[in-house]
Amino acid sequence: MLGQSLFGGRTSSPAKNRIFVYEVTGLKQNTQNDRNGYPFRNSSSVFIQVPYNRMNEEMLRITRMGGSIVNIKPLGASVDESQE
Repeated sequence: MLGQSLFGGRTSSPAKNRIFVYEVTGLKQNTQNDRNGYPFRNSSSVFIQVPYNRMNEEMLRITRMGGSIVNIKPLGASVDESQE
């Protein structure tokens, strides 16, 4: 089958271990994030590290909390790469 190895598991993919950093603005305290158990900073930008396999879920969660994603880059990308 496509995407599975001989032993029945998924093939190992380099994307599986990738981490991305979301730059998020506009987060505000509401009932959704009150369940976190910790307050978050009130600042212009918040940086959230997200594994590749949870990117879509995290985007939905940020939207429900009233935030906007202004930048997404892979963890470890240099400053020069992000300005190109």
